[in-house]
Amino acid sequence: MKSRSHCCTDQFDNLEKHTQWGIDVLEKYIKFVKERTEIELSYAKQLRNLSKKYQPKKNSKEEEEYRYTSTRAFLATLNEMNDYAGQHEVISENMTSLITGELTRYVQELKQERKSHFHDGRKAQQHIETCWKQLEASKRRFERDCKEADRAQQYFEKMDADINVTKADVEKARQQAQLRHQMAEDSKAEYSSTLQKFNSEQHDHYYTHIPNIFQKIQEMEERRIVRIGESMKTFAEVDRQVIPIIGKCLDEITKAAESIDHKNDSQLVIEAFKSGFEPPGDVDFEDFTQPMKRTVSESSLSNSRGDGKSELKFGGKSKGKLWPFIKKNKGAGPEDFSNLPPEQRRKKLQQKVDELNKDIQKEMDQRDALTKMKDVYIKNPQMGDAASVDHRLAELGQNIEKLRLEVQKFEGWLAEVEGRLPMRTEQARRQSGLYEAQNTSAVNSCAQDRESPDGSYTEEQSQETEMKVPATDFDDEFDDEEPLPTIGTCKALYTFEGQNEGTISVAEGEMLYVIEEDKGDGWTRIRRNEDEEGYVPTSYVEVYLDKNAKDVYKSLQKISE
Repeated sequence: MKSRSHCCTDQFDNLEKHTQWGIDVLEKYIKFVKERTEIELSYAKQLRNLSKKYQPKKNSKEEEEYRYTSTRAFLATLNEMNDYAGQHEVISENMTSLITGELTRYVQELKQERKSHFHDGRKAQQHIETCWKQLEASKRRFERDCKEADRAQQYFEKMDADINVTKADVEKARQQAQLRHQMAEDSKAEYSSTLQKFNSEQHDHYYTHIPNIFQKIQEMEERRIVRIGESMKTFAEVDRQVIPIIGKCLDEITKAAESIDHKNDSQLVIEAFKSGFEPPGDVDFEDFTQPMKRTVSESSLSNSRGDGKSELKFGGKSKGKLWPFIKKNKGAGPEDFSNLPPEQRRKKLQQKVDELNKDIQKEMDQRDALTKMKDVYIKNPQMGDAASVDHRLAELGQNIEKLRLEVQKFEGWLAEVEGRLPMRTEQARRQSGLYEAQNTSAVNSCAQDRESPDGSYTEEQSQETEMKVPATDFDDEFDDEEPLPTIGTCKALYTFEGQNEGTISVAEGEMLYVIEEDKGDGWTRIRRNEDEEGYVPTSYVEVYLDKNAKDVYKSLQKISE
């Protein structure tokens, strides 16, 4: 009996160790998944920080760079990486809720169930051991009573055989023997009953109770194994569910990369930095062997429309420069950006207007906020003194007025540029330029001093001695001069307001006659009728020269020379 009881106890010990190991495995897997979710969250956070780090900063130069398709593609990549990070957060959330959360609750239930099963096993084991002890006690009592009955019988027989013993003593011994014999019979009956009961209990214990407990422990262990398998499937499924979305993110990155247009980006660079100027003409040879002083002649005036714009310089070299390649202003430019090419100037002016408008809006927002605060103070004096904000409101009003004046100033310059008005740094040079007299060599040397139609990149006037013929003299000669022949026609591309002497106003789309082509200084001489002629910027018109008329014109020039 003891060996069988020990065998059963050993099995319970083995099962207890094994089921505890199973719970440890489950808890280890929970810890593994939890660490995986932490890694996913950390990875997602790092991806989001990376995407945020390379996002363009507001109101910075980087925002302007994102007009190019390549930088827009990079921005799309950053946005998709942000969504990509979001999917890793989804993985972490789903694993936490579907695996770690569920398994943690299941482990608690499993521990309670395991505890209950082994408690039932120990209880059954203690019951059978108690029954065994009762059987052993009944057996020993029956054995003792049998021995006592034998001794009482032997004593009675001895007394009955002894002739010296009285009859009363013999009767007493006989009664004692009968009593002991009866006690032995009772112990035998009790022992038999106890033995029968024990055998029944033992049968139930080994064939019913213990097998049932073992079966429950087996089912519990199998459920644990199935549960951990299902969790592993969920582990893979959580990842698989986000694969399509991650694939879409990668597809969008590929799409963004394919949208890069190198031609478009190149064109944007051209549009951003184009000056609007025509390339300069050839630089004429300066012949210093000829005397520098010459009288002004009609031929010199008629041969070049630049005569009126050039200036005769003595005793020094021309300070003219080729505007497209050499920047004169190395320090801070003028406030109206007149040192820039027309297109660049327009963009800078527009940018300045936008910035000023933003500043105005900011000041107005502050003023509105303070006004509301003042109203609150007026209605609720205990909250503050309404007069305390008056000084600040006055300051904001002054600031807004100053900014509005600045906006008007810059909008005026912007209107001039967008209206394509030829702006000159030195207005006096325009007014007198067309009517100045100088010899032919001086005209040629001044090709380096020519200016663009929009007045940008103008060069400094020579500070050396200059000789000019009064405009009235030139007017007399111009009136007496024979009208120049027509050498072609032209179409006005833009409206030009010829407000200065020597220029002529044209309307966009107007057709006129060309009487003198551009010789490199950016001006073309045109005629509307016999009474109206003058100069317009070459970049404002599209010229159609008549080859035969041009040849005749050149022949007349040679004859006059």
